[in-house]
Amino acid sequence: MRLGKRIPTPVGEEALWELIPDPTIILETDEIVIKRIPRAGNHALSILKDIYVEKGTMDDWKTLCELHYKGHTLAAGSRFYRCVYEQNGVPSPIGIMVFANPRPLDRDRMRVFPHMKPNQTGKDTTMMNKHRIREGLNKDFTWNNRTVLDTMYRSGGIAYRFKNLAYRMYCCEYGKRVVESRSSMGKFNPFSIKAGMKFTTPTSANALQAGIEFFRSNFIASPHDVVALLEELAAMPEGIRVFTERKLREFYYRHSSMEKSGDKRMLGTSRVDALDIGYVLRQVQQLVFGATVYWVWMNPDITYEKINGRRTLRFAKLPSRLPLLTFDNQGPNEPLRLDLINGVKDAPNL
Repeated sequence: MRLGKRIPTPVGEEALWELIPDPTIILETDEIVIKRIPRAGNHALSILKDIYVEKGTMDDWKTLCELHYKGHTLAAGSRFYRCVYEQNGVPSPIGIMVFANPRPLDRDRMRVFPHMKPNQTGKDTTMMNKHRIREGLNKDFTWNNRTVLDTMYRSGGIAYRFKNLAYRMYCCEYGKRVVESRSSMGKFNPFSIKAGMKFTTPTSANALQAGIEFFRSNFIASPHDVVALLEELAAMPEGIRVFTERKLREFYYRHSSMEKSGDKRMLGTSRVDALDIGYVLRQVQQLVFGATVYWVWMNPDITYEKINGRRTLRFAKLPSRLPLLTFDNQGPNEPLRLDLINGVKDAPNL
């Protein structure tokens, strides 16, 4: 229905455009008109009071993973928190968040935390590198590897609340001070800002120029269109297809730091040679065009005490289940007001 069409309303036969604020025209052609209507007042989604955040499982991830644009893989050490909509005492998962071990190297992390950059003096040893990862990274950092919200519940103010509360719950349970995230969608949907995260200036992918030249030399189809690329690859004569697939695998291995770190570094190219070519192609596209945004959230639910002259961290003891609207009791970077949570008996104060 086009905006401005006369429809019955509770106040009479007035035109719809007379009842709402002036819309902003996003797109207007002979066939399509898209308008954004400003929100009137401070209306909140009525079901927010029935939504909770709690621990999840791999089964919750499997239920919702197809809704994620990169849902085919998970990082090492994955743990799960879920968002549930409870009706008549029965919780239904509507969102899932995955936390994992942070990656050993990240150029934007080194921009935010320069003291964590390895080999600054040129004298690092294997023991020093292991200590840095174990004590400086895995101890204090976690990686928000995936966040998914059911499409039926988006644009209702759920995602950023879920994100903030899950961060608090995970960090306090596992003793983490920092949550980091890398997101391609973060450039287009800034809900992480509402969750209290800070971000670095986006930078182009390292393999951008090399990747454009690679695709230009080996394919006719647009390098952004994975379907067209796979179809072109399948239509090649057998010898040329095998040769092109080998070049794809070589390009992926050469530019992928993930394939040359952790346990994978001992495998050489054998793992990449066994991967499905469709997966390799998607990973190459990610390396070339995936200019992700680096986000950081600092845990505010920490207190510091001096014990025997040493400063000791104490993490707040949070309930195992939080109402989603708990987010609204304080700022996203302020300590959680447990004394304001309805239904939590003997809640400790921060």
